[in-house]
Amino acid sequence: MSYFIIVMSSLLFYNLENSTDEAAVIEVLAHRTIAQRQSIKEAYKQTVGKDLADDLQGELTGNVEKVVLGLLMIAPMYDAYELRTAIKGSGTEEAALIDILASRTNAEIRAITEAYMKEHGKSLEDDIEADTSGMFKRVLVSLLTAGRDESNSVNETQAVQDAKEIYEAGEACWGTDEVKFLTVLCVRNRNHLLRVFEEYQKISGRDIEDSIKREMSGSLEDVFLAIVKCLRNKPAFFAERLYKSMKGLGTTDSVLIRIMVARAEIDMLDIKTEFFKAYGKTLHSFIHGDSSGDYRKILLELCGE
Repeated sequence: MSYFIIVMSSLLFYNLENSTDEAAVIEVLAHRTIAQRQSIKEAYKQTVGKDLADDLQGELTGNVEKVVLGLLMIAPMYDAYELRTAIKGSGTEEAALIDILASRTNAEIRAITEAYMKEHGKSLEDDIEADTSGMFKRVLVSLLTAGRDESNSVNETQAVQDAKEIYEAGEACWGTDEVKFLTVLCVRNRNHLLRVFEEYQKISGRDIEDSIKREMSGSLEDVFLAIVKCLRNKPAFFAERLYKSMKGLGTTDSVLIRIMVARAEIDMLDIKTEFFKAYGKTLHSFIHGDSSGDYRKILLELCGE
């Protein structure tokens, strides 16, 4: 264990023992990588004999606490925590289920399900099945199988057939055969689906997203749109989610926090680029204008200039 990590854990302990300064906690944790934060957690436990997350939970409050505790988790554990939070209690935060399951790779989903079982002693699939219903539930369960083809191959004949079948299952008939959308959108690989979307435009005269909006509603519409948007441009999907979480009156902090914490070390640079491209303002400026205090400070640290 490096001297630097031990010093960082000691600084946190001193701060927590002497009237917690949130700015100091942010300074230590927000500037570190996930791997460094895990090492700081380990050093804290070794040198102090206490759990860093437990100590911080007792000292921090509100949104700052949520961000900091999220930063102390490895990626699959954080996703599992967010999913558990979304489905426990009286209501379900469908947006969290969609944001996570529609955007993660097969390997990431498998890691999430393992982390969920380890942390909560329950099957994520069982919990989602118990808390959702209908075709929305079936789409989520399909995504949870982590069975999407992740090759780069495109079968041109199949792409034309898939586009035709989606069209016939939706725009071309009375009612919508949602299972056909599930079969194609949750199973085929990205490159193949991009060709399917091109063929669909030729056949129907509409973009696939427009057809989904016309044919479906509610959470089912949201999850299919999220799948399509993530396949086309995942950073742009997250940029849109961030924009919608902050525009207008009030802020949907759960969405803002989840994306900023989860994507900080994955594709934040690309998200910022897509945000500026779509909205003509920087993500940094949006966050600065929509938050305050130490909450603003830690979000801006994760965002970067």
